[in-house]
This record gives sequence, C-alpha cells and structure tokens, in this order.
Amino acid sequence: MDIKLLINPHKKDSPLPPSFNDGNYRAIRTFHQSLAEYRPTPLVSLTHMSKRLGIKGIYVKDESQRFGLNAFKALGASWAIHRMISDGRQVSAFVTATDGNHGKAVAWAARKEGKPAYVFMPKGSAENRVKAIQSFGAVVKVTDSSYDDTVAYARSFAEDNGYALVQDTGMEGYTDIPMDITMGYTTMAWEAAEKLTERGIIPTHVFLQAGVGSMAGGVMGMLIDYYKGNAPMIATVEPFAADCVYQSALSNRSVTVESTEPTIMAGLNCGTVSVCTYEMLMNRTAAFISCSDSVAAEGMRILAHPEGSDDRIISGESGAVGAGIVSYLCGRPEYSRFRDELKIDENSVILLFSTEGATDPDNYERIVGEGVL
Repeated sequence: MDIKLLINPHKKDSPLPPSFNDGNYRAIRTFHQSLAEYRPTPLVSLTHMSKRLGIKGIYVKDESQRFGLNAFKALGASWAIHRMISDGRQVSAFVTATDGNHGKAVAWAARKEGKPAYVFMPKGSAENRVKAIQSFGAVVKVTDSSYDDTVAYARSFAEDNGYALVQDTGMEGYTDIPMDITMGYTTMAWEAAEKLTERGIIPTHVFLQAGVGSMAGGVMGMLIDYYKGNAPMIATVEPFAADCVYQSALSNRSVTVESTEPTIMAGLNCGTVSVCTYEMLMNRTAAFISCSDSVAAEGMRILAHPEGSDDRIISGESGAVGAGIVSYLCGRPEYSRFRDELKIDENSVILLFSTEGATDPDNYERIVGEGVL
C-alpha cells in the first residue's frame, strides 16, 4: 500500500493558541499587502477532476506564484523578520537551516532589510535549490548531516556569532520566532477562505502537508477559527521517510523519525514536530496520512496535465502530494475504505495547498515529462 491512514483516536476540540484571532490575521495580512511583490495567489477549481472522482469540488491554492519565489515560505519568514526589526531588536545577520524553500524565503526577506543571511542545508540538497538561495545573496553551506542535525548546527552557529536564528521549527527555549513564522502562513489560508466564501462554498476536507508542522498548524488554526462550528475535516500528509506527525499521533507522544531512506518530498523531509504546533496538531487534526513518493509523483503529473478545461498547476514534489492523495483515495478501489473513513462522498469539497512550484526543475521534468515548464 502506498498510503497509511490513522483516524485520530484522541481528537478533541481543545482551545486554539491565543494568537489565532482576527486581529492577528489582519495585522499579518496588512503587512504582507504592504510588500511590493504582494498579489493574492490563485485558487484553482479542478472541476473536471472532481466530476471524474465523484466529488463535488476540488480547489487548489497555487502558491508557486507567491512573491515570485515559487513557494509559500516567504509568508512566514517575512513576518517573523519584520516582527524582529519592528520590535527594535538589533540584528546583524539572519541564520536558518532549510531543505530549500524556507532558506530562500529567509534570504529574500533578509535582503529586503539590508542584512546578510547564512543558510545551512542537509546532505543531498539539490544544486538547483542551493543556487536559488545564493541568488538572493545568502551564504549557503550544504552539511553532511540530516535536516534535524542541520537545524541544531544552524542554531549553534547563530548563538556563537550573535546572529538571529529564523527557524520554523519550535524547540525547547526557542518558540517566539517559529510561532511568528507559523502565524505568517495564515495569510494564504485567509485568502483561500475568503475566495471560497465569495463563491458561497464551504470546504468539507482539507489536506495539509506536514514537515515540522508549522504550515499545517498555521493553516489549520486559522481555518478552524474562521469556520467555527462548521470547520472542515483536516488531515495531515507526510512521506513515509519522514512522518514524524503520523508517528507521534500513533504513539501518543512526540516522536523523532530518523530517516534512512530519501524522499522526493524534500520540503517535508523533517524528523521532529515543532513544539509550537504539536499539541494543536495532536488534538485538532482529524486524520494523519503517511504515503510513498509515488503518491506525490502522481499528484505532480495530474496537476501538470489537467483534465478538460481545468487550469494547469506547476506543482513540485511537496506541493502536489495532496492532489496525489485525493487521486488515490477517490480513484483507486483498493483505497475505498480510507475514503469511507474520511467521509468523502459526492457532497465533499476538498481544499488543497500546492505549496511550491518546480523548485527542482530537473527532477520535475523527470517525473512529469519534458515540455511542461
């Protein structure tokens, strides 16, 4: 089986963290709107795909067009860096660890503030992603370590040099900046919810990629707050090789996953859940999904070669996994039990977030085929 599904046995409607409130969403979105590059990203309706799969609707938020950076990550990094600067913190340089998109976002936001950035990447990082970060003037080093060990190295480097760490992983003694990053992601959730509301649509299901859980937590919290008692069923999605949220839910405790196998979903190749979102994810997520790389690859191909008049979406390995999940669950008889457990039927409206474009063009073409980009 290419998919494992765990319906949350401990789900409860516990209170959201206090930062999830309308005043915060408005302040964050007002800041993002003040940036010259700001445009709301498209919300694409996959009408023909929905009809074929026997569901009411599939909507995809295309974050490949965010700030011209090909990924959503700058929403979090820019807000966190803005908060540090506006609070009067004296910062000489910014530091982060990344699989690609977050590092590019930090480098971009640091350059806007006229500050240098140091970005550390785990072993196996694609050269295309390294060069993309370097294009914003950052100093980039690829380590010989895993993602989690690279995060630890970046933290030590920042502390030793008196620089500011801008990491989306909340850790013991380090939560304020990761929580700002998490809250920064609420802008894309708000954009999606507003656009659906304008069309008179309420989503019944949302599938959210979970690396360290910052994006999943930020989007989940905002949507639960926005829809109140009519909130959608939310499921997290991870690769088999790095499914720390799934394993934590299975064990009912925070579990660090030591990845021994590579995954094409580089942006989700994280071994430990952020402490900022752990409790919310464990309490409020309806289901946890872990899947093979083939699911993400199918999602990439589906979005690149749309059905009928549906719009094409160029979605990278981590961005497309939600579309792959929907295709497997609703299009393959062997997964009908999972579909039933998730209560997906002809009245379901599914919201997905394509969190990145083709951030590794060479691998994208190997998976999708030449001539798409």
